[in-house]
Amino acid sequence: MHEELRKLMAGANPFSFRVKVIPKSARNEVAGTLADGTLKLKIAAVPEKGKANAELCAFLAGEFQVPRNRVEVIAGRTSPIKVVRVTP
Repeated sequence: MHEELRKLMAGANPFSFRVKVIPKSARNEVAGTLADGTLKLKIAAVPEKGKANAELCAFLAGEFQVPRNRVEVIAGRTSPIKVVRVTP
């Protein structure tokens, strides 16, 4: 698990955080953080018909080791800046 994700998981239960998604990347990976603390993620899927959001949730579920249905985009579905909630 990436260090930035480990810090998030140590907090509240459930927890929400902001992400900036960069779609159409070579692979799914954590690319760092922005100055305001927003987590930057590269996602391989294209931003069409919810594919990038679905892959984002699947990627984060794998990183946090929780079922896929416990990760959801709660704000910013059509924006590169999103708010994601994870329920461990």
